[in-house]
Amino acid sequence: MKNTDMGNKYLEMLLASLGKTDKNRRGQFEEYFTDAPEWLIETIAVEEMRKGTIFVREGASADTIYLIANGIIKATDYRIYGIPFDFMVFSKVYAYGVMEILMEQDNYLTTLQTVTDCTVLKVSRAMYGKWLKSDHLAMQREVKLMTEYLLEQARNSRAFLFLQGSNRLAYLFLNHYDKYAENEVLTLQADRQELADYTGLCLKTITRSVKKFKEQGLITKEGSSIIITKEQYRKLREIVSVILIED
Repeated sequence: MKNTDMGNKYLEMLLASLGKTDKNRRGQFEEYFTDAPEWLIETIAVEEMRKGTIFVREGASADTIYLIANGIIKATDYRIYGIPFDFMVFSKVYAYGVMEILMEQDNYLTTLQTVTDCTVLKVSRAMYGKWLKSDHLAMQREVKLMTEYLLEQARNSRAFLFLQGSNRLAYLFLNHYDKYAENEVLTLQADRQELADYTGLCLKTITRSVKKFKEQGLITKEGSSIIITKEQYRKLREIVSVILIED
């Protein structure tokens, strides 16, 4: 069912509630929901979440769909000896929880946590599933996004197999720059433990690698923040490209 005038009003209200979400991201949401029925859009809630909030827990009932309007989240897998391993998440507008719908899973398959303060859209699984079942184009888009998401995760995992030590951290910085840099500058606020969880490296290696990158001018440290400029990004990519042939 296509959006009526009233449906468009609901969409305008939803977009207006996204606050500081940048223009490009807002445009993605407008495209994402432009043909969604009004009975779905009017049930979407917008919530501000503080940094460090775990809003999805692996194994919990998958009753809510989440879309990230602003900020950064991470996915964590605890299944290997109970050790947390954080992997990078999709940069496009993506409905977390739809994978569980398509796989007919009643419980979430991973844990999701905010890395920064975030603006999050929430809608019930029942309502979202009803939309997908009634709109084959919406279902087709979700399948396409999920395939792209899984392909990106597989590529990142394969890359990490061939990267060791500081090169693994450099790859993480490149990935974050590609997704989150603003005005050609990435400001990354992550402590050593978070970097260790992302890369699978020990704290000692993280400390040594950050120090080396700083001494080589590949990153800039400002307090607890790591700053990477376009030129520093280019140099980091040259290092990684010696090992990985990238598109």
